[in-house]
Amino acid sequence: MPHYPEEVEYSEKYYDDEHEYRHVMLPRAIAKDMYRLTGGQRLLTEEEWRGLGVQQSRGWQHYEIHRPEPHILLMRRPIGTNPQTGRPY
Repeated sequence: MPHYPEEVEYSEKYYDDEHEYRHVMLPRAIAKDMYRLTGGQRLLTEEEWRGLGVQQSRGWQHYEIHRPEPHILLMRRPIGTNPQTGRPY
């Protein structure tokens, strides 16, 4: 059974050679709203995830759906992204 937090939870950032990553766990009610938007079949745009209440600096992209737990958004952005503009430095 999946774990749903009481409010949106953000992981610490982690890195590879090209990107920084984090995952965002959605509460059950917000996950239901996300599923209504996407049917669980497509990635969210920045406007959509911000509309669900996810708050993070600019430049993050929802890049993959974690099928066993679709309420966990897998996010990434290129290393060196300006968090205010969302563009690489």
